[in-house]
Amino acid sequence: MLRLEKVNGANVWDILKLSVNDEQKDFVASNEVSIVEAYTAITANGFAFPFGIYDDDILVGFVMVGFDTDDYWDDAPAIAKGNYNFWRLMIDKKYQHKGYGKKTVELALDFIRTFPCGKAEYCWLSYEPENTVAKELYLSFGFKETGDMDGEEAIAILKL
Repeated sequence: MLRLEKVNGANVWDILKLSVNDEQKDFVASNEVSIVEAYTAITANGFAFPFGIYDDDILVGFVMVGFDTDDYWDDAPAIAKGNYNFWRLMIDKKYQHKGYGKKTVELALDFIRTFPCGKAEYCWLSYEPENTVAKELYLSFGFKETGDMDGEEAIAILKL
């Protein structure tokens, strides 16, 4: 059974060992960068929820959810203010093409809909326009592209 477990002292080192295929490395930040971004967001009065993705006791990936902006996010897209962000998703290269990505999006949206930081109207995310696999996955859940960009990434939103 697939489940999310908060990043903690017992699992962080295993999460840091996860990786995607070489052709995917331009589409997703490393887990090292993600965990550093989570820490810096939290210390800047922001919210980040990094999780390991487990199939029973087997670590298969990493996902991170955020909320709102933090004190230092100067170029945040307007949609970020007061809304949840599906910040990161990666499935380790050994476990791809087994349905883990789709099930993880479901679990992350279930978590977001508990509104751990309070009510919000939207969940938003961004992805490289060339990442057609991610785009198709997110659109299948009802995310809709807004036409806005977060740097060079397309923004899509889902009404909660």
